[in-house]
Amino acid sequence: MTLDQPPTEVVLEFPDNRLLIDLCGPYDAHLTAVETALEVQIIRRGNVLAIMGEEAAQKRASEVLNALYLRLETGKEVEPADVDRELRMGASEADTGARQGDQLEMPVGNRIEIKTRKKLVEPRTDAQKAYVQSLFDNEMAFGIGPAGTGKTYLAVAVGVSMFISGQVDRIILCRPAVEAGERLGFLPGTQEEKVDPYMQPLYDALNDFLPGKQLAKLKEEKTIEIAPLAFMRGRTLSRAFVVLDEAQNATTMQMKMFLTRLGEGSRMVITGDRTQIDLPRGVPSGLSDAERLLKSVPKIGFNYFTSKDVVRHPLVAAIIEAYEADTTPS
Repeated sequence: MTLDQPPTEVVLEFPDNRLLIDLCGPYDAHLTAVETALEVQIIRRGNVLAIMGEEAAQKRASEVLNALYLRLETGKEVEPADVDRELRMGASEADTGARQGDQLEMPVGNRIEIKTRKKLVEPRTDAQKAYVQSLFDNEMAFGIGPAGTGKTYLAVAVGVSMFISGQVDRIILCRPAVEAGERLGFLPGTQEEKVDPYMQPLYDALNDFLPGKQLAKLKEEKTIEIAPLAFMRGRTLSRAFVVLDEAQNATTMQMKMFLTRLGEGSRMVITGDRTQIDLPRGVPSGLSDAERLLKSVPKIGFNYFTSKDVVRHPLVAAIIEAYEADTTPS
């Protein structure tokens, strides 16, 4: 009979104890997140972290912890979202060459950062990273996938970044004013007050990236516009960053009308979720038609997300997966 071999461990030494405290997180919350995700055990001994578990998991945990410590060394904070991003992103990220010429910050390997007035935004999954790169590389890009995957949020962040850097002169955000399965009836108030409830998700994103007073001033000057899709008819949008949100609720004619608004020096982003179509029965979605017709057109990017890219509450991913797995006829 042989005695069980003691578990092997990987030892990481961190010279700055103050940064190590930030790396561990409040009540070691960051370490717990890594332990849970990778099924390892992490023990702190002074300025050393010992990692125990399967060899591949140990290696991945080492990569994550070293990347987070390097982030702290550059003067940035480590939030739960940063831990989540490092756990999600492909391990080969640091080996890829950085692109030149785009207004992207890539301080570590090929990491992408989007600068806005209020915060630095970083993709948290490989699909998000490819999507952001596509927004910079293509004059027209589609982001298609379930709710909570950051399609609109990242598009607005890129738009604000391009506006700040002078690449575009305006930001125009629009979405179809379609009720999500409810009849809201007559809404009182001015035209803006009537459509504001439909536009609220776009306001929420902008408020995350621009100070309130500056946003109000830009809106007043019409440098930033948030409007229903129908208001785009007859316009030519030059030197603008234009986002069509909830595009699955645009009809085929509306989608064609919107796409043909593209003017000189502009960028267009179209986001949507094919599983959340609120159009009347029998009315085809313009998003599906655009995907079918434009897939082979050069300089148009198509990016797809799955439940694995959901960055809201973890339950959101589980809910999406449950609905996708359901085969019961509706």
